[in-house]
Amino acid sequence: MKTYQAKKGEVTRDWCLFDAEDKVLGRLAAEIAHRLRGKHKPVFTPHTDTGDFVVVVNAAKVRLTGKKLTDKMYYRYSGYPGGLKEITAGKLLQKKPEEVLRYAVKGMLPKNSLGRAMLKKLKIYAEGEHKHEAQCPKTLEL
Repeated sequence: MKTYQAKKGEVTRDWCLFDAEDKVLGRLAAEIAHRLRGKHKPVFTPHTDTGDFVVVVNAAKVRLTGKKLTDKMYYRYSGYPGGLKEITAGKLLQKKPEEVLRYAVKGMLPKNSLGRAMLKKLKIYAEGEHKHEAQCPKTLEL
């Protein structure tokens, strides 16, 4: 008996909808990464993208525990001397609320081309509306 290996063309992808309102950032990001990776499916194969599309609404209303709004820092580097920029989680949540969740999910995915392909299936919206009604996403709860 052989182990089943999912092929790229054989995978059926569903659409999932998460509401991030009053959800803890890390717990929500872990469930999203689980869905993007496809680990909830019986046909999961580590070297193939078997995951679903994930739509997240109300990303601006995600919750951070403790003093993370003031203490947690996000860094980016331009490549030039003195080009290290930093921003707190609270300011980034006000400025670009989608990016806080995207950074959290990105850190939980594989660090290779497969992980980058999985991240493209993540659609994040700061407010309650999204433009993926035609795909009929299933609403999921944590």
